[in-house]
Amino acid sequence: MKAPRILVVGSISMDLIVTTGRFPETGETVTGIGFSTAPGGKGANQAVQAARLGADVTMVGRVGKDAFGKELLDSLSASGCVIDRIKEDSRHPTGVANVQIEQTAGSTNNRITVVPGANGALVPEDVDFLEVGISDFDLVMLQFEVPMAVNLRTAEYAQKAGVPVLLNTAPAEALPNELRNKITWLSANETETAVLTGILPSDNRSTAAAVSALLDQGIEKVLLTLGARGAVLGSREGLLYAPCAPGVTVVDPTAAGDSFLGAFAYAVCSGMPSEDALHFANRAAGITVSRLGAQPSLPTLTEICALP
Repeated sequence: MKAPRILVVGSISMDLIVTTGRFPETGETVTGIGFSTAPGGKGANQAVQAARLGADVTMVGRVGKDAFGKELLDSLSASGCVIDRIKEDSRHPTGVANVQIEQTAGSTNNRITVVPGANGALVPEDVDFLEVGISDFDLVMLQFEVPMAVNLRTAEYAQKAGVPVLLNTAPAEALPNELRNKITWLSANETETAVLTGILPSDNRSTAAAVSALLDQGIEKVLLTLGARGAVLGSREGLLYAPCAPGVTVVDPTAAGDSFLGAFAYAVCSGMPSEDALHFANRAAGITVSRLGAQPSLPTLTEICALP
């Protein structure tokens, strides 16, 4: 079977990870448990996940001409991603994300602050090669960690060529009207769904209402990640629910959604039925949250298939 060909246009950042027993209050200092760095960025995470599963992935983005940028390019390349379309920006530093992880006896939570750096310097002209090259891909993946104008131009090229687009609406912000009819799948977590619809999907009833609201906005397919409740895929044909992978101990929830989406993209492009793709993606995310760091935690196909 031919490997899926996936294009990812998005962010590439270095994660600066601090683990603590309690998040500090305003004006308070607490003593942390540990510190580490790990390659991240929503776009890069999704690209690496799809590539580790066997997809042919091309990444489009920007990094600074600095040590973080080199490390991030090395991580993408080592995972099998094509990096020829990533520009090294001498005017802007590589983007970073401050990841705070709170570990208590009962739960693990995170807070993330993103500083875009070179990601914010990506311009529509960086994707103009797609005017003639977009048909080389089976799927395009987009997120909100790069300028909206870049997403819009990429989606326009994809729409003209009939290439499906999976848009991850993270970080949460309103969806521009001109982008609505250019995407095939819209992906959002609970917080992002509330921003897009005014409905927090906290149970099955509110989840169905949120999906219906997004479909009414002209979205073709809606993919919601619901934390401990798993995920749901909604379309005019109905709802498909998939629970989280069982027996998972959460160490770091960072990149869970990116792992899910990279795995889902690989699965649907490989011809997997939607319900099977949901379960497959949940298994990938389950492995990811059980390990520390964004890209270091993303599983291979062998690891996912080895789960009971």
